[in-house]
Amino acid sequence: MSLIDDGHAMAKASDQFEIVLDEVMAGLNPAEIDQAVALVGKLSSRGLTIVIVEHVMRAIMAVARHIVVLDHGQKIAEGTPKEIVENPEVIRAYLGSYVHPPASGDAHA
Repeated sequence: MSLIDDGHAMAKASDQFEIVLDEVMAGLNPAEIDQAVALVGKLSSRGLTIVIVEHVMRAIMAVARHIVVLDHGQKIAEGTPKEIVENPEVIRAYLGSYVHPPASGDAHA
């Protein structure tokens, strides 16, 4: 790895490339999201490391191998997509507490 400094910018040269995407799927319609997911998958399959900051969860779950979840700037979970969707802290932070519906025949229903 080598670093190049021209006084204004610093660049890292290595065999591995990275790309950072920040909220690129916000405002896209479902068909466009599918196209973006396909493109990210293609880039990843070519060996690119891709870091994505995104709120479109169906897109993240389709392409991510590893997820870090933040809540108010604090990391609350890290793991595979399956681990994240089952994580109680993530569920609490993003979906709130689940209240069971009243049983049938309940006088308060």
